[in-house]
Amino acid sequence: MSAPIVHGGGITAAAAAFGGSPEDWLDLSTGINPCPVALPDIPARAWHRLPDRHLIDEARRAARDHYRSGEILPLPVPGTQSVIQLLPRLVEAGRLVGGTDNRIAVTDNRVAVTDDRVAVVSPTYGEYARAFTSAGFGVDAVDDIAAIGAGHRLAVVVNPNNPDGLIWPAETLIALHDRMKAADGLLVVDEAFGDTDPALSLASRAPQLSNLVIFRSFGKFFGLAGLRLGFVIARSDILARLEDWLGPWAVSGPALSIADSLLRSDVSPIRGRIDERCAGLHGVLTGAGLQISGGTALFILVADARAGDIYTHLCRHHILVRKFDYAPEWLRFGLPPDPAADRRLGEALQRFER
Repeated sequence: MSAPIVHGGGITAAAAAFGGSPEDWLDLSTGINPCPVALPDIPARAWHRLPDRHLIDEARRAARDHYRSGEILPLPVPGTQSVIQLLPRLVEAGRLVGGTDNRIAVTDNRVAVTDDRVAVVSPTYGEYARAFTSAGFGVDAVDDIAAIGAGHRLAVVVNPNNPDGLIWPAETLIALHDRMKAADGLLVVDEAFGDTDPALSLASRAPQLSNLVIFRSFGKFFGLAGLRLGFVIARSDILARLEDWLGPWAVSGPALSIADSLLRSDVSPIRGRIDERCAGLHGVLTGAGLQISGGTALFILVADARAGDIYTHLCRHHILVRKFDYAPEWLRFGLPPDPAADRRLGEALQRFER
């Protein structure tokens, strides 16, 4: 198994290395809305009882209307990370349905290396490549959709991409889907950061795209990452497999209740607040003379030859941002929660010796 990937949000480790209590740190290392929405009322029965079918169905209908997925009822999952780890099984299941291909051999609960390959448009969220390499698949990290070919059993595109914010037009992704379908492959589009710009989503086209799987994050946009909730949009047999593999009661009753309420609410004030916070961060970074090289409404990517030194300097001021071992010149800044946090970041950056 490959080594764990270091993600954002590691305040405990940062505080251990640079001092202070985690509560005193300013965490800008994630792409999560820093202004969490107010929680709706949660019925006592959601806490008391196992999540019954009607609660799941209500959340799915709310997700359908929010994501505009037409006849598809999105499947609630305990965070999209839970289904990323199931993708290798989905590829295996799809291939073995006909019983004609026996290239996978399972020994001691490990999958032997096969000649099947998947493509991941990169650089991006690292857990996709890790999930497939751990399952014995060959992974091609491609920098362009055009490099994805008929030999790939599955392709992954994060749109907008994390961490550079690259956006692929819908028609380009649909053309890729059609190529994958012709080769009996699947296209996974991760829209974790798609809520701030719904026009980018393929959700409304999903009923016509049978070999498409869409992942949507709930916690990033609503600022409730600790809820561990996401949704999958795909054809019914794919959703049924994922639901079966996740097992009963995969998503808690309170999470389903919160989703049902918030997905039916007016989210325009949330988008407005995120845009306001993004503008504040943009002003701080440009005011400090940093070069912005990408991002989304929920984070900004900076490219600087001194990124490692800036990272350490900010840690000494108890401010955590995201660095990347594969791109040492990059730093990703999440949104500060308020103008006071903008000022704190700005003052720390001004103290950096150039």
